[in-house]
Amino acid sequence: MGLARSASSTTSPVADRGSDGVPATRVVAVGPVRVGGGLPLALLAGPCAIESETHALRTAETLVAAAGDAGVPFVYKSSYDKANRSSARSYRGPGLREGLRILRRVRETFGCPVLSDVHAPEEVPVAAEVLDLVQIPAFLCRQTDLVVACARSGRPVNVKKGQFLAPWDMQNVVEKLRGEGCQDVLLTERGATFGYNNLVVDFRSLGVMRGLGVPVVFDATHSVQLPGGEGNRSGGERQYVEPLARAAVAFGVDAVFMEVHEDPDRAPSDGPTMLPLARLPRLLRELRAIGSALAPTT
Repeated sequence: MGLARSASSTTSPVADRGSDGVPATRVVAVGPVRVGGGLPLALLAGPCAIESETHALRTAETLVAAAGDAGVPFVYKSSYDKANRSSARSYRGPGLREGLRILRRVRETFGCPVLSDVHAPEEVPVAAEVLDLVQIPAFLCRQTDLVVACARSGRPVNVKKGQFLAPWDMQNVVEKLRGEGCQDVLLTERGATFGYNNLVVDFRSLGVMRGLGVPVVFDATHSVQLPGGEGNRSGGERQYVEPLARAAVAFGVDAVFMEVHEDPDRAPSDGPTMLPLARLPRLLRELRAIGSALAPTT
């Protein structure tokens, strides 16, 4: 009951409700991909970190084909810098300039929008020249200077809900962005801290955040992370990625975020949580079928 009271007290007045009682959300354009407003499910996916230009292009080619076959609009995601690492020895990526060059090549080669996360205000103007969607990592979602810089970038912004925040606390983040003129906002659920080295997903948070009138994304791979669970790196429970993704789509999210890799156990970053690329086509067909079954009939 505590959650229900808190959710109702913070629901945004801009979130009109349809005949089924589900809040309508703004449609956010990410390049040619449109997310929210009751449109078909979108996919944000790619390797956790950029490994090389060859690897990025090969993975993007596979993802574009899989998403196209399933009829799912697609945004390519990969990080040029994994700034939040358990150990100083952990792989971080190629860095801002080289990473953005590779992401630009992906977009020019395959015509898909690209997404990456930013970590400091000074990165944002440079990143926004390439990225179609700017992402604020969960641990940084309350950093006002970063949020403001992203709001002023002219790009839509995806904010990952901090593992330490209640879902209604994201209203403050949305208001920061809107106050700086950014109306194209996505919010992503990626689990909440549940004791030491563990996360849990409360699916009610998807409805709470959707009540703010913004499209909601479910991060199916980071939600199964065991932060710091392997001492000098994070662990994960990859076996739950697919059932959690199916459950989130059944709940009614606007997009699913997944990190994927052809060989996760050999990936330099977040291997324990990434979905094997070979398993993605079937999962996308399942998610599309679930989403279609929920679509309103006329």
